[in-house]
Amino acid sequence: MIRALTEIYIIWYREILRFWHNKLRIISSLAMPFFWLVMFGSGMRGAFQLFGAQGSFDFIYFLFPGVVGMTVLTTSVFSSISVVRDREFGLFKEILAAPVSRASITLGKILGGATTTVLQGCLMLILAPLVGIRLEVGMVLALVPTIFLVAFTLASMGMAIASRLRSTEGFQMVMSFFMMPMFFLSGALFPLTNVPRWMEVLSKINPASYGVDLIRQVVFRFLSLPPLVLDSFRLTLFGVRIGVVEDLVIVSAFATLFVLLGVWSFSRAEQ
Repeated sequence: MIRALTEIYIIWYREILRFWHNKLRIISSLAMPFFWLVMFGSGMRGAFQLFGAQGSFDFIYFLFPGVVGMTVLTTSVFSSISVVRDREFGLFKEILAAPVSRASITLGKILGGATTTVLQGCLMLILAPLVGIRLEVGMVLALVPTIFLVAFTLASMGMAIASRLRSTEGFQMVMSFFMMPMFFLSGALFPLTNVPRWMEVLSKINPASYGVDLIRQVVFRFLSLPPLVLDSFRLTLFGVRIGVVEDLVIVSAFATLFVLLGVWSFSRAEQ
């Protein structure tokens, strides 16, 4: 047990060092969220006035947790590119030849990707005051484990896919194919209500939908919004609006599934 934890820690620490030494990646990770929040959000908040029982609802309140979810989605999934790069530069064979279990390698890389995603997500929170979102200590403390769980789930999905790919070009092509539909069907930019049936079905099988909804519900709990507004933006499953507990269960189920798939896929990957 101790040996397995040590192996996971070493792989995790390697991913953290790789992230920390890439300062350009840290800075550039704020560019797209800044665009969505400050430019798109602030510019469109007047055109997207949503009304609840107690007055108007500011669109930026809806967009902010969605952009956080978008950042978590892109960062966690693309963190698995390290597997492809290790294969391209020949490090993959050395890692597999080491007396380390495939499960430890997989979990170490997933945890590394989830940790770097949390760091980038926390950095993104500094943009909140620029768009009128008042941060509270309780909100930040609640968001950190929430972001980690969602990031862990999506990083596991990325690992399951990346372990079967052999080039960074192929990885970027495949991930782009998955990422855009996942992003637009997650409810990050617009509510998933009154949408076409086919879009509703796809959004329900999209793990990012529940991750974004979980982050949004956590943020909404600290914004003192009318209950009717809060309920109107919650996801529905089989005709029933789901809450934080249901989102946690669903996201955890996806995490378990993707970890098992990731370990299986990584174990079968050719050297």
